[in-house]
Amino acid sequence: MGNADTARGKILLGVTGSIAAYKAAELVRLLVAEKFELSVMMTQSATRYVGPLTFHALCGRPVVTGRFEDLDGEAFQHIDLSRWADLVLIAPCTANVIAKIAHGLADDFVTATILARSAPMILAPAMNDRMWENPATQSNLVLLRERGISVLDVGLGELACGTVGTGRMQEPANIVRDVLSAMK
Repeated sequence: MGNADTARGKILLGVTGSIAAYKAAELVRLLVAEKFELSVMMTQSATRYVGPLTFHALCGRPVVTGRFEDLDGEAFQHIDLSRWADLVLIAPCTANVIAKIAHGLADDFVTATILARSAPMILAPAMNDRMWENPATQSNLVLLRERGISVLDVGLGELACGTVGTGRMQEPANIVRDVLSAMK
């Protein structure tokens, strides 16, 4: 699907374990329509919300999931993907993954690839309002922004837990707008 000769750029999308993972499928569809070449990686918990086959069908590339021991002889695939990408986009990005990135933890494929990357990175957080407002999360976000990582604003609205608050992931069309701006 992604023709390297006509692609606007190569985006590595990380999908983490949030109910907002269903929005990532629409995000992939929109980015492919904008002529980006995409590769998707998922945390193991993300696969509980959306299956890797969905992303494979939408971007035309195999999807890497879970931990390193799940990979078939691909010892350096995280390094290869980190070098391949022009932009790393994590959407949705949970409080857990935000904390791992902020503190350099790399205990799965997604976080190891992030740690190895040199490309710019955009995070699209998604979580419960209490998690979003927690001082630890806010401190981690400050640290990431100081390191030059773009963190998108979260939305205010109905959350999966049934409350109304801040913490919703940006809508896919808004994320695409931010990606287009970052890739100029």
